[in-house]
Amino acid sequence: MNIKKIAEMAGVSVSTVSKIMNNYSDVSEKTKKRVMEIIEQTGYSPSNSAKTLATKKSNLIGVIFAGELNVEFTHPFFVEVLNSFKKQMGVLGYDLIFFSNEKFISSGDYYSRCLHFNVDGCVIISGQKMEPAIRDLDKSSIPCIGVDLELTGTKSGFVMSDNFQIASKVVEHFYLLGHRELGFIGSTADSEISNQREAGYVRAIESFGLTLNRKWFVHGDDFFESSGYAAMQQLLKTGSLPKAVFAASDLLALGAIRALKEQGLRIPEDVAIIGCDDIEACKYTSPTLTTIRQNKERLGVLAAHMLFDLINNQSDGGSFVVEPALIVRESCGSRLTG
Repeated sequence: MNIKKIAEMAGVSVSTVSKIMNNYSDVSEKTKKRVMEIIEQTGYSPSNSAKTLATKKSNLIGVIFAGELNVEFTHPFFVEVLNSFKKQMGVLGYDLIFFSNEKFISSGDYYSRCLHFNVDGCVIISGQKMEPAIRDLDKSSIPCIGVDLELTGTKSGFVMSDNFQIASKVVEHFYLLGHRELGFIGSTADSEISNQREAGYVRAIESFGLTLNRKWFVHGDDFFESSGYAAMQQLLKTGSLPKAVFAASDLLALGAIRALKEQGLRIPEDVAIIGCDDIEACKYTSPTLTTIRQNKERLGVLAAHMLFDLINNQSDGGSFVVEPALIVRESCGSRLTG
């Protein structure tokens, strides 16, 4: 039994049956009663595709981890944001479908794939070395929300933390602790997030009248622990070390700490460290990691509501920038200086 057979038995069109199943009001009570009686008699259970015939909606949301270098399920910050997003979209009546990009980095067409699966909208998680297909999707008619990724399409929006404020909070905290020689560990040059945090860091250093030493600014290949380790090894080779280092992610900070410890250096006595994200591991490292907390739950919930409004033509997109918070632990030396 299928929706076409139900329509034939009731003497109505397939779209009429679909409207009745989706509670549309523009069908007569007589017709509705006849169709519902046939559905009850046959025990018909409509498929998802049948339900979408009248509404043109699938209640599916595409999830895309963007870029040749992407975080997938391995970065705890984005996992927490996505969990919050998933829960809120579930409350709003949507399921998620995940798109792979392994075979499509140079020639992928996300727009066509979204049409194939009839998704109602997409959430795009920021990555590095962005494929052109992401920008094509941003410009399309499919509603999209970027997470840590600025989208500018007419049916798009984005959410992110205030990266300049993140950097400003770090420099202010270092300054109040008496640290004047400051370094930075970031990701690659094509990472918009790392670049924003670095630019904000430079601006804040200059606003405090401190000397900017570019040899203490190093970069890894991504935001993960191994890159932080390699970046700190690079910094150690310069022959001098800053008194304090801001790492653009917690995982970078944890890698940097590992490299310092291998050289017999103490944190924070020799080098103070502040990370960014406030992932769960920060509470259990030795020393515990001072960091900038991004409100991951709020980012996910905001992304869900913004996408819902775009899908239902209740907004024209836009952006939300979420305020970060400094979380003081042991790695920046605050407990030593009071």
